[in-house]
This record gives sequence, structure tokens and C-alpha cells, in this order.
Amino acid sequence: MKTWPLQSLTMEQAQCKQFQLVDVICRHFPGSDFLNGGDLGLVPGLNQPQMTRRVEAVLADFFGAPAAAFVQGAGTGAIRSGLAAMLNAGESLLIHDAPLYPTTAVIAEQMGLRLILADFNQLEEVKKAIELHQPKAALIQHTRQKLDDSYELNRVIACFNQYGLPSLTDDNYAVMKVDNIGCECGSTLSTFSCFKLFGPPGIGVVVGEEKVVSAVRQSMYSGGSQVQGFQAMEALRGLVFAPVMHAVQSQVNNSLVEALNSGHIPQVKHAFIANAQSKVLLVEFHQPIAEKVLYSAQKLGALPYPVGAESKYEIPPLFYRVSGTFRQTDPTLEQRMIRINPNRSGMQTVLRILQESCQGL
Repeated sequence: MKTWPLQSLTMEQAQCKQFQLVDVICRHFPGSDFLNGGDLGLVPGLNQPQMTRRVEAVLADFFGAPAAAFVQGAGTGAIRSGLAAMLNAGESLLIHDAPLYPTTAVIAEQMGLRLILADFNQLEEVKKAIELHQPKAALIQHTRQKLDDSYELNRVIACFNQYGLPSLTDDNYAVMKVDNIGCECGSTLSTFSCFKLFGPPGIGVVVGEEKVVSAVRQSMYSGGSQVQGFQAMEALRGLVFAPVMHAVQSQVNNSLVEALNSGHIPQVKHAFIANAQSKVLLVEFHQPIAEKVLYSAQKLGALPYPVGAESKYEIPPLFYRVSGTFRQTDPTLEQRMIRINPNRSGMQTVLRILQESCQGL
């Protein structure tokens, strides 16, 4: 089975990404300022905590964007607030012709958006859809929605920009794992969850054009909508550790693919890497034993379900069913394939749990 996973950062590139972020932090936080836990409340003139605004400036600087804003609701909240700032209810949105991520589908339904489908793997089809339907904005998911997705983010965004079409990139599961995110490739907005980057639960980020980010801020006027200073600082600290931790995880995945495809476990037919939606190891079995393997794996120490999908709480490896969007594409995958995310574990731990879970099957 051929897949086109995103190109992960090497360990050296990941270290450079970490060092770059720390350098930006040093420029924004002189002396002992970074040791501050963060303030609370609606500071006059800002209508948000001062520390939150300072961390937002760090993120904007780091991603080379005019502005950034924290939002409540994690990645889903970031996408929701971003789309609401770019579109009015009932307007048209161009999306990839693939199963839409469930929470994103709910947002589109709530806003009454008219969805225009085009295969982002075929740029000529994207151009025809824009010319024919003249959508008001486009949404592109950085990671894969189907196993055979192969589109290059920067090329698709360049196509949008050719027509002056505003775009929002769902960068969840890609930030700090790849070289550039959507806004760095020319997208109007990038949106992502800090929870997937070792940050606090429920905090998302919108980063991109000043006008649109300002509209997001205006929609969060009330005190209860604010991300407090201590939450912003926690998100920033998590972001520092994310690139190297994810690079280690990528190395483990690559080692697992080599071991499993060399016949290390007889029940395994094939193993490969895919973005589903996080970059994970997909393991296909000769027989439909996926459900039994998952049942046994959790007894051996594997996590049976995600928390935030790569959150700071997920240390043992995750053994889980393939993603919902992949199951929609091919329902038979559920019985013959599982996904494994090593999280912070090493190759030997994953192989031990998988081998013992397959015994006798």
C-alpha cells in the first residue's frame, strides 16, 4: 500500500527548530520575565492578560506572521474561530474531496456552509472548482485525510493565492513536525491545538494575517473567553519541547517499519507510515485480527485510546483503530489494520506488546 506521509524533521532540524523558538523567546522576555507564571484578567487597552499577548507576539514572530491569538477549544476552537472570522454563515467553502474530519464537519454544518469539493491532489481540478463556483474561502488539512493523498501544501496554497482566495490551514498534527506550516506557505491563517504539543488542554492557536486574527480577538471579548497568562506560558513551554520529542518519535516509527517488514512478527503482513491524522505506524495483518490484538495490547500496557492525540499525558504507546476518515474510505480496514503511535516509548516496547498480542492468533 503506497502512502505519502509528510516529511518529518530530522533530529538536527528539530533541534534547530527548538533553538530558533528559544532565541525568539529570549528577544521577547528579557531577564527573569520568562520565570513569571502569568497574569489574569482583562487588562485595560488589551482586553486580555498581558502575558497572553506577549506569548502571542512570540508565536507570530516564530512563525513569521503578522499576528497570533490564543483561543479556547483547542484545535477545533481555532478552526471554528478562524472560519467564523473569514466567512459569513451560508457562504461557500472549498475543501478537499475526502472524508472531512468529524469536528470540522460539525463546524461547517453549524455555520451552514456550502461545501465545494475538489481533489487537492489534482491542481487542475482545484482551479476549475475555483473558477466555476467562486468560493469565498478554502480549508486545507495539512495532514492526510485519505491514504492516497499526496498533495503538497505549498503548491495547493499557491493555487488558492493565484485566485486571491483566502485560505485556512488545519495544521493539527503537523506543527513542529515539519519544516513549514500553512501560514509560512502563504495561507491566510494557520490553526492548531496546543494540547497536541505538550501544552494545556483546551487551548488553540490562530496565526496569520493581522486583519483576520483581529477579527478572531473581537469575537472573544468576554472574560470567560480569554486564555489566561499562565495557560499561555504553559503552551509556550510545551511548544519548546515538541520538535525534538516528535523527531524521536519519528525515528522510532521508522525503525518499527524496518523491523516489522523484515518478518519480525509473522502475523503482520505489512507496516508503513502514514499521517492518520498524526503521523503513525499502520500495521496490516494477514488475517482479520485487529480487534483481538487491540484487546490484548491494552492488558500489556498500551494505551487503548488517545487523550489529546500526542498530549503531554500520553507516555506509553497507543494501540488504536485506524482513523475515522480512513475507515470511511475503506470500512474493511477496521478488522485488518491498527495504528500505533509510540508516543514516548522505544521500539522494543512496541514490538514486545505487539508480538505478545499476536501470539496464538
